[in-house]
Order: sequence, then structure tokens, then C-alpha cells
Amino acid sequence: MDAISSYLCMNQALTPRHSCPIKCCSGGSVSRVGFSSPCLSTPAFPRNCARKHSVRVIRASVAVEQQTQKTKVALIRIGTRGSPLALAQAYETRDKLMATHSELAEEGAIQIVIIKTTGDKILSQPLADIGGKGLFTKEIDEALINGEIDIAVHSMKDVPTYLPEKTILPCNLQREDVRDAFISLSAASVAELPAGSTVGTASLRRKSQLLHKYPSLNVLENFRGNVQTRLRKLNEGVVQATLLALAGLKRLDMTENVTSILSIDEMLPAVAQGAIGIACRSDDNKMANFIASLNHEETRLAVACERAFLETLDGSCRTPIAGYASKDEDGNCIFKGLVASPDGTRVLETSRKGLYAFEDMVLMGKDAGKELLSRAGPGFFDC
Repeated sequence: MDAISSYLCMNQALTPRHSCPIKCCSGGSVSRVGFSSPCLSTPAFPRNCARKHSVRVIRASVAVEQQTQKTKVALIRIGTRGSPLALAQAYETRDKLMATHSELAEEGAIQIVIIKTTGDKILSQPLADIGGKGLFTKEIDEALINGEIDIAVHSMKDVPTYLPEKTILPCNLQREDVRDAFISLSAASVAELPAGSTVGTASLRRKSQLLHKYPSLNVLENFRGNVQTRLRKLNEGVVQATLLALAGLKRLDMTENVTSILSIDEMLPAVAQGAIGIACRSDDNKMANFIASLNHEETRLAVACERAFLETLDGSCRTPIAGYASKDEDGNCIFKGLVASPDGTRVLETSRKGLYAFEDMVLMGKDAGKELLSRAGPGFFDC
């Protein structure tokens, strides 16, 4: 089964309701965004030195070239959110397309289209209260279906398990590090945080696993905003620590802020964490072929396994769910899955091992989901 055919959508439409504001830029780049303050040395980041008392925040800036009058029409319009991380992922996609297809390397052949989503606009409420993670993809998907963009670049952990009608997602770029990073100005690890310390996170998955292991901590749940905003809040003393995806910090060249890295056993990652997905219209063979050429098959299979687990659970917007598929030294798939109560008092885990092949891995994910559904019992996944 090839990458395109195995990712055909499941015919569940997301009905377009509103037009979305769109900005375009031809070329453009994401400026280097970083925090220059030193931090504690860790084995993963030996270049770091002793952390001082504050993190110096350099505000993110995105250099966006306004579209100029050109006789040449862009061959590909890439739709993306406008955050520094989303733009870094869009430009990574653009650069790979340019390197792989000579016709796309010409000036103006690829255009970046910035689309503001509902999730970007509403920052005052937890995601669970305003509709979950589909809020970060809906307007981009609508622009794709309406022909305003040609391909859409998403963080896969934001993509609902059912793709919109008339779209396919035949490509995952090679996955970044899936682990979570611990960042603090006062402690070298989660275990060193004093009882009563406040940890900021917008993720119910992180909150539940954190409280399960460290019930004496407080969690500020509605700790939203981009990476730069969250680090600024940490610097201002709003929280004593935060947890962020290491993949995003690496893509933004901001790993100097990492205090320590949580192992998979300490904090199981979100389904598809660290993976980028690229979607197009199901009737656009040209775009499908362009983006399928960038596909990293090992990542695609792992993401398919994890999303099968998530789809089977069909958890509510308030259900903490984690899942991770990886290849072991013998080339087999190892899958670990977890569901939890939001307060961390109840955590259910399972694992599977099997062939690293699409059908086998999807079955593993589904089987693991069915097991946890059965063990959780009625009402566990209700809002």
C-alpha cells in the first residue's frame, strides 16, 4: 500500500462556516528566535552552562516578504498558521520541495499563505473548553478545500483523526524528538520542585501524568500561547516551571532553555508529537505527487499506529491520552499507550509489539485502544 492510497480520508466533512483571513508571502523566512540565557548542563545539551536567575526573552519576529507584482504565478501555495513554530515547519516544507523538485526552486514558485485559526484567536480559555485541537486546523482545511491554498502544513498532533472530506494527507516529514522538555529557573528536574510549586501547561496529557507522579505540585492548566509567550511567563514568575515539546524547541533553535529532558517512561508523548503532516486536495494528483516525494515512511507508519489508537479510544476533549510507536533494534514496532483521569488519580497503560508494517501497526493501535476502553469502564471518556 503506497503513501497516498493508505491515507485516503474517511469521508467525514468539516463544514466550512466562515471565511478566514489570509496573508501571503513569496519566499520569506523565519528569523532566528532564541533565548541567550545560559541554563543547567544536561547530558543531552553539554554545551549549556550553569543557569542564572532569569531567562532573557527575545521576542519572536517573523520576516515576511509582502507579495510583489509578478508575472509568474506561484506553483504551490502553502497554507500554515502564523506562529514562529508553524512558520518554521512551513519553511522546512518549502525548502525540501525546492531541493527535491528543480521547477520549484525558481524565484516565486512557492508561496507561504498565513491563515489565522480560531485556536490562535482565543487564548483566554483552555482548549478543552472551546472545542479541542481541531481549532488549529479547521480554517486551513477550509482554505485548502476552497482552492485558496494548494497544500496545508500541520503539526500532526493537532490534526483530528478524521480528515475533512476532499482532502488526503499522504506525507509525514521525518519526525523530530518526541520527548518533552522540563524548563525551570529554580529546579534541575521535576523531582526537585518543592511541594506546592506551580507548573504551567496547556496539555491535559502532561498535567495528568505530572500529578500522577507528583501529586504535591500545582498545575496552571490554561498556560497557553506560543513558545516565546510561555517562556516569558516563566521568566515573570507566573509559574515555577513549564513543560514543552522538545521538537518545537529544536525547530526554533531554542534548546539552550532546556533544563532537563523527560524520558518516555516519565512522560509518554502525545499522539503524533514531533511529526509534521502535509495535506492536499484528494483530486489534485500533481500536489499529491509533490508532497508524497517528501514522505518519511517510518514516521508515517508510526503516526498511523498512534492515530489508530486515538481514533479507537474516541476520547472526549477532556480525556488525557498519550501514545508512541517506535522501531526497536530488531526492526519491530513497539507501541505504548496511556489514558488517564485529568487529575492524574487514575492512569491506565498498555503496550504492543509486532511487525513494523502499516496494516500490522494500525491493528496494534486499534487493539491497544480497545483494551484500554474495556479497562476504563463506562463514563471514563465522557466530558
